[in-house]
Amino acid sequence: MSVQINAKMVGELRESTGAGLMDCKKALVESEGNFEAAVELLRKKGMATAAKKAGRDASDGLIDTYIHLGGKVGVMVEVSCESDFVAKTDDFKQFVKDIAMHIAAASPVCVSRDDIDPAIVAAERKVAEGQAEGKPAQAIEKIVEGKLNKFLSESCLLEQAFVKNPDQTVQELLTAMIAKMGENMQVKRFARFQVGA
Repeated sequence: MSVQINAKMVGELRESTGAGLMDCKKALVESEGNFEAAVELLRKKGMATAAKKAGRDASDGLIDTYIHLGGKVGVMVEVSCESDFVAKTDDFKQFVKDIAMHIAAASPVCVSRDDIDPAIVAAERKVAEGQAEGKPAQAIEKIVEGKLNKFLSESCLLEQAFVKNPDQTVQELLTAMIAKMGENMQVKRFARFQVGA
């Protein structure tokens, strides 16, 4: 039995994922109309597309700011892409604004694990080791690594759950945007300011 794929189904999938119409239709056909399976297919395709584009030079982009209500928290973020054309699209501008808003809300320390200060990691490791004292020797290393990974995933922007959709990490949002726009993109850097901090 073949499931009829209609325009409404394709539109809903496109709205949910941001993927192109033809990609949404192909994913629905391949998944025999199963919405969740189609979303998963598009995510896998997006990751593959993003991986192919990762080596390309992203020397254009935008710098944007976000000031949280009341002017108590402010963020400036730089997100790069490959072309001026993509940098000027409403989708890219909204993406950069969303990243700035996320940074204001979630207070990441750095963009990725590669950027975190080794002294911060060493200090966090000492805290975790102190908390694991008294546990069996074979468990200590696993406990420390687990606590360190949790700290890093909460501190690194790309690993944080996106504030507008906690089921998606910022990295997954970035990957979906790369697949949608067809260009390599990177969150280059950010600065977060908070009154009294």
